Amino acid sequence: MKEAIDFSAFSPTDYRYAVDDLRAYLSDEAYVWYKAKIEAALAQVFANRGLLKQELCDEIVAAASRITAAEVYKEEQKTKHDIRALVNVIRSRVSDETKPFVHLGATSYDVVDTANALRYKDAVLNVIIPDMLDLERIWMALARREKNTLQIGRTHGQYAEPITFGFALAQYVNRWGSQILKTKEASENLVGKFSGAVGAYNSTSLLIDEPEAFEREVLAVLNIKPAAISTQIVPPEPMSDFVHAIISSFSVLANLCDDMRHLQRSEIGEVMERVAEEQVGSSTMPHKRNPIGFESVKSLWKKFMPQVVTMHLDQISEHQRDLTNSASQRYTQELLVAFDYCVRKLKSILERLEVDRERMQENFMRAKDTVIAEPLYILLSYYGHPDAHEYVRRTSFQAYNENKSLKELVESDPEISEYLRKFTSEQKEKVFDAEKYTGIAAEKTEKVVSYWEEVFKDL
Repeated sequence: MKEAIDFSAFSPTDYRYAVDDLRAYLSDEAYVWYKAKIEAALAQVFANRGLLKQELCDEIVAAASRITAAEVYKEEQKTKHDIRALVNVIRSRVSDETKPFVHLGATSYDVVDTANALRYKDAVLNVIIPDMLDLERIWMALARREKNTLQIGRTHGQYAEPITFGFALAQYVNRWGSQILKTKEASENLVGKFSGAVGAYNSTSLLIDEPEAFEREVLAVLNIKPAAISTQIVPPEPMSDFVHAIISSFSVLANLCDDMRHLQRSEIGEVMERVAEEQVGSSTMPHKRNPIGFESVKSLWKKFMPQVVTMHLDQISEHQRDLTNSASQRYTQELLVAFDYCVRKLKSILERLEVDRERMQENFMRAKDTVIAEPLYILLSYYGHPDAHEYVRRTSFQAYNENKSLKELVESDPEISEYLRKFTSEQKEKVFDAEKYTGIAAEKTEKVVSYWEEVFKDL
């Protein structure tokens, strides 16, 4: 059930762009729960090694499972330290005999860094990757449906050569598919630690003969791997790579939104973002149907894309650690929420995208005479014309200045007739019937879609 909006919240991520399915991983309540889960894992390994009675371990596990963010934050008002507050709340719920084993041998960032890696990994694998896959399947279906829909290609905002609309979408099917794999891999490569205040296992080596094995056991309970070596914090590169994968994926969405927004321009009008019956496009112009969904995604990308710079800045930590990343790292979950919100928004938009094939044909017809310049120049060169590119360029300008068709001028030029006679019938058709000059756009679209269907068939 959708939670009530808290209009006293500061961030629009909370009251405008929230994804309820991510609250179990990325909310402050979830963050406290993940940190408590690590304290419970520590107790379990102590018990497994015979260093803690099982009934005492059960006390810690039970106390950790009932903890709430509210009580931890209340305690933090006194301690001015988030992890000590967590430990104090857990200790308040266990017996005196058990209290010494809560957080024993741990440092704050054994808990913080491991908890963040765990919850981000879980959020991506359980919610975000499935949403990305849903969007990919919608994209694939749309590309396949439109693989034969003729469209004029555009470079630099100008008419270029014929393609199909499905081919244009297949570019995004491929880019998005690659990003799904990279995002999944980056999330699975996140690491934790249990190596103490400077990463040298100082504290656990007092208690355990093989502190590295102890670290592996604690993290195995949590289903995460340890970093090969840490300071007080885990090496920052896995998290940096993770954030980069998310933002790189976000950039693919922003690029699509730019393309679709421009195709909705009044003078182009090849696609349309379907609007609700009562939706208002302008406070003063009742006729407006604006591409607000695409524009909203682009706007959110602009807000969160610079976070990749912050993440790289967070790679710098003096000696065994400083606190210069303690505030900046608290916004990673907001990036994940905004990104998944945009994935879901585009799923909805693309499912209902209106494609105006007649308008695509009209726009193509405006360009059909000029686009024959490329195949004409290539075949003239192939059949021996000494400077075909310059000839076609000059003739194209002549056609424009005299308001004539390029085909008309070329076919009436006696100096070119000897070359034209060498063209095969199929070549002539592709040169002088621009609709046939689409290369293998449709076939390539099908090949790309089929490839990614195979890649993702078991996901």
